[in-house]
Formats: sequence, C-alpha cells, structure tokens
Amino acid sequence: MNYRQLGSTGIKVSEVSFGTWAIGGSWGSSSDEEALKGLQKAMDAGVNFFDTADVYGDGHAEELLAKATKGKENEIYIASKFCRAGDIHDPKTYSKESVEAYLDATLKRLERDTLDLYQIHCPPMEILQDGSVFHVLDELKHAGKIRHYGVSVETVEEGLFCLENPGVSTLQVIFNIFRQKPIEKLFPQAQEKGVGILARVPLASGLLTGKFSENHQFESDDHRNFNKDGDAFNVGETFAGVEFNKGVELAQQLEWIAEDRGNMTRAALKWILEHDAISCVIPGFKTVAQVEDNLETLNTKGYSEEELNQLEAFYKESIHPHIRGVY
Repeated sequence: MNYRQLGSTGIKVSEVSFGTWAIGGSWGSSSDEEALKGLQKAMDAGVNFFDTADVYGDGHAEELLAKATKGKENEIYIASKFCRAGDIHDPKTYSKESVEAYLDATLKRLERDTLDLYQIHCPPMEILQDGSVFHVLDELKHAGKIRHYGVSVETVEEGLFCLENPGVSTLQVIFNIFRQKPIEKLFPQAQEKGVGILARVPLASGLLTGKFSENHQFESDDHRNFNKDGDAFNVGETFAGVEFNKGVELAQQLEWIAEDRGNMTRAALKWILEHDAISCVIPGFKTVAQVEDNLETLNTKGYSEEELNQLEAFYKESIHPHIRGVY
C-alpha cells in the first residue's frame, strides 16, 4: 500500500481508500456479510481510511464500520458527514445543538469517542457563506470530539470558498475522467493551503468500469435509477452528471485506457492518482471482488504525458458539453 499526507492534518492515508455509500444503501441490493468481508480484505491490504455518512442507510454504513474496525480504532481512520438528515437549507440544521446531536449519533454507531474527520455533507453556498457552522466545528474540535473537519462540495466555487477558512482540513470533490474541472484552480490552491483532497464518484457511478451497455436497468432503490436525472439530489452525484446512455457511449470511446492496465476500473482510478493534489481516492464497493479489483490500481501502469493530454482534450471537447448540473 502507498500512503499520502491528508493535507496538513499529520495523518497519512492509503491512497486507495474506500467509501461506504454502496454498502449502506441506495445502490441496489447488498449483503452485510459480503460488505464486512470486503472491509476486512481492504484492511488486510493496508487500507487505513474509510469515508461514510450518517445518511448512508440511515447510519447502517457506520454500524458496519464499527463491526469491521472493532479493536482497530487507533489504526483505522474514519471520516463521516452530516447535515443531509435534516433540511440542508435551514440554518438550524447547522446549530451547535443540531451538529452535536448528529455527531453524538454517529459516534455511538461507530462505537468511538472521537471522530478523525467530520465533513459538512454538500451544504448550499449560503450556509458556507454564513460561516456559523465552522465556529460550531471549531468548538467540537476544541472539545476533543473531532480531530479535523472538512467539507464535501458540489462545485469548484464552493471548494474555493472553503479554502478561505483556515479550519478546513479537507475537501471532498467529485473527480474522475468525466469531471476534470477541479484541476485548473481548485487543486493548486488546495495544495498551497495544505488542504487534503478526497476524490469521490471516481468511476462516475460505474460508467468508467466499462461494464454497462445502453438502456441498462438499475434496481428501483438504486440512485442510478431514481436520481439519474437529479430528481433526488444533485445530478452530478450520479454518472458525474452525464446522461446514462451518453455516458456509456463516451466510456466506450475511452476503452483504450485499459490497454496494459488490466481493465477500465483500474485505469480510471490510476488516472486520479496521477494528480499530486489527491490525498486518496474513495471508490465504493459491494463485494470482495470489487475491493480486490480496486486495490489492483496500486499495481497499474501510469500514464504518459501524451495520454494525459489526450484525456484532457477528450474531456473538454467530448464530455464537458454533456455534463448537467452545477459543478
């Protein structure tokens, strides 16, 4: 396993880490037994960081992490998120009383006394501009209930604004071959300020695995069904904002990246890790096989400058015009 600095936190995290949305819920059927085996497989390989949220299966993902990391609280770092269990536009959701209640519930499910990283879960810009929530997080940090805090953002503009707050240690952003916008401004400024970057939706909700054909039908409780057009939350969280069939077509045009790299999954994750601003990539999983496949990224061939330039041009010319939603 390779490890990278998580901004200026002093924490070193496995560059391939894992998100737990899929094992919590909203990604179709899943097995807790298989999820726990997957978490164990990851830890056995040296993964020391997992990202979760209180709304992933209404806390179920946090409970699974508690089981998997029992007795390893000092070895395995956990990040969770809050605010989307309430009204994200209501300032009361971000009051000290509310945030502490969210945190206490998360700590109870995780069976921990302190949380390594607490992130605001894609709040609207007006909440960030108000700034009160940052004072609340400062207080919780001072009280020893959280070690660091960050923000999961939807847009580059939100990310740049968060960088102006000295208490923000990390940003979580949608970043993949289909979503390259953060490279230009956000990444250099984050590096300059010592802020870690967590890359989420790294496979564009599965499009960049190359496994789907057009008109694929997802299960009714899978967000790739009910949020495919942004009906439940930001459309960018699903297929990186690209309409599914168009995404399949674009992914097929990228099949060349898999040459000498095993498959498209590993190639797509490797591309993300070619960017120095990235602290870690956090793909999701539902099976042990997916964990193993994602971990093979560590043994995957890098990209030449010519290939990187080719992918940048493809994004600008062929993908960018098809991205829906704010980003």
